[in-house]
Amino acid sequence: MPGTKVPAAQSTLRILRFLASRKGPVAASSIATALQLPRSSVYHLLTVMTEQGFVVHLPEERLYGLGIAAFELSSAYTRQDPMARLGEPLLRALVDAVGENAHLAVMHGRDVVYVVEERAPYKPSLVTNVGVRIPAHLTASGRSMLAGLPAAQVRALYPDRASFASRWESTAITTPGQLRAELLRTRERGWAVEEGDVTPNFASVAVAAHDHRGLPVAGVALTFLGHRTDETRRAELVEQLRRTAEALTRRLHGAVPGVGAERSRARKKPISQITSPARQFRS
Repeated sequence: MPGTKVPAAQSTLRILRFLASRKGPVAASSIATALQLPRSSVYHLLTVMTEQGFVVHLPEERLYGLGIAAFELSSAYTRQDPMARLGEPLLRALVDAVGENAHLAVMHGRDVVYVVEERAPYKPSLVTNVGVRIPAHLTASGRSMLAGLPAAQVRALYPDRASFASRWESTAITTPGQLRAELLRTRERGWAVEEGDVTPNFASVAVAAHDHRGLPVAGVALTFLGHRTDETRRAELVEQLRRTAEALTRRLHGAVPGVGAERSRARKKPISQITSPARQFRS
């Protein structure tokens, strides 16, 4: 590839990523065609990766798949928890700047899992702690990520009303249609909001961080007492959240899809609109 200083390393990583994207083992010729690489180079790199355990060769079928060493890399990622390590200093700075409780969450199925919690001094305690799982559609962080996923993936996660069952009975979103409407509003605003869906009297706003494909991989959120936080204050919180989420995206070498257009549209709307969705469904 043009400008690549280590083409062999670049090709090796492209092959591994391609294998990871397939449902099963593939032929070397298919790899060469899909990645537009010379077949001789592909065979040479596959041989080296097979020797090192990153690729497994199925000689009878003449196919190649991911090896145990690739799985070990995935396990190491989980053990080292780099998302939390990258996000923690950013959330600490966010809490220092705004004086509100902050969270970093990732998707796990239909739930969010909190990986970083930063508490502000003298603020009420919350139900969210590191490791806690909450249905994603209830939380601002979850909605911020769901809004950025392909529609087909959201439908697969929430195919019917039964998908919304939870111990939180007061939630405003209980059907796929209500979720679609809320995610549309989230995309139009450029950030997510929940009002009392997780804890009565508390509100949260959230912005997603993105990976290199522009897909959401984490939600950065702030939680505060809703009735004590006016529109001007909420606008300040949202702007600080944007900066933090964009900083995390940069640390992840990610890309924010349409960030300029979204921000331009969002600034045209009054901040009061971020408090309305739950009340609309309950009215």
